[in-house]
Amino acid sequence: MGYRIAVVGATGNVGREMLSILSERGFPADEVIALASRRSLGTEVSYGDKTLKTKDLDQFDFTGIDMALFAIGSDATKQYAPKAAKAGCVVIDNSSLYRYDPDVPLIVPECNPEAVHGYSKKNIIANPNCSTAQMVVALKPLHDRAKIKRVVVSTYQSVSGSGKAAIDELWNQTKAVYNPVEEVPPKQYPKQIAFNVIPHIDVFLDDGSTKEEWKMVAETKKIIDTKIKVHATCVRVPVFVGHGEAVNIEFEEFLDEDEARDILRESPGIMVVDKREDGGYVTPVECVGDFATFISRIRQDSTVENGISLWCVSDNLRKGAALNAVQIAELLGREVLKKG
Repeated sequence: MGYRIAVVGATGNVGREMLSILSERGFPADEVIALASRRSLGTEVSYGDKTLKTKDLDQFDFTGIDMALFAIGSDATKQYAPKAAKAGCVVIDNSSLYRYDPDVPLIVPECNPEAVHGYSKKNIIANPNCSTAQMVVALKPLHDRAKIKRVVVSTYQSVSGSGKAAIDELWNQTKAVYNPVEEVPPKQYPKQIAFNVIPHIDVFLDDGSTKEEWKMVAETKKIIDTKIKVHATCVRVPVFVGHGEAVNIEFEEFLDEDEARDILRESPGIMVVDKREDGGYVTPVECVGDFATFISRIRQDSTVENGISLWCVSDNLRKGAALNAVQIAELLGREVLKKG
């Protein structure tokens, strides 16, 4: 017997990816239910070679549902996740609402699978921020070998992280550059995103950092080690899908770049493409649709003691959101619920 699964927010970018990945990975589901708001009621979404019609989230009874993958934002999650959890359904939430709750595990299966057993306190598991998810996949195996002291990361984040309206804004502004008669003022972002980069994601905090940068700090500590120091600069770039990150790592002990490369090659969820030649690295456009986190440009940093730098890219709608949620569901099924 397989699982009964609900995908909440099934008509959004991440919800659609969740359905696609559940099918691609052959998740052992007897039933998959697509849920959305009332205004999307009856909208058809794809689940492998099947077509599902969305049901009304507001009227849905989660009793008998084993797991629900939530992709609806913090406000709606605050309303519906406790209802699902109370009905005995395990919620795997993609929003930021529960990430920093000490009673809710924050999980990247390649990094801290043992944390899944903490789900029972609230019947909720949190999915990390997209920028954090791909970075910690690279950091964890290196931390296990040489213990990380400090990380300095600069992100290059695609517009899909802001939703469909942001994708449309980039597309329309790009067209407008070549058709000056048509003006497309910024709405989703504080400044033009086409042919530009914006060093501002989420709201500003009192210390001058943005909330996106704070998320990377807090989540890395919760997932890997509270002692790791993290300094992030998060930048939105005119790319549709795929986040890039330049990561500088300082370790407690020396780690040779060749050993680091070998460790990463053998680590789950990672694909190393690191040739010191033209094109011998992976860019965001090349990682779209792939499950892996790609690592390139691994090299020693001689300006700090025990330093390594690397380049990391991943499909943010997959590893940064939908894929990680499905991997959590697989982990929960394998280690705890044990059906199917």
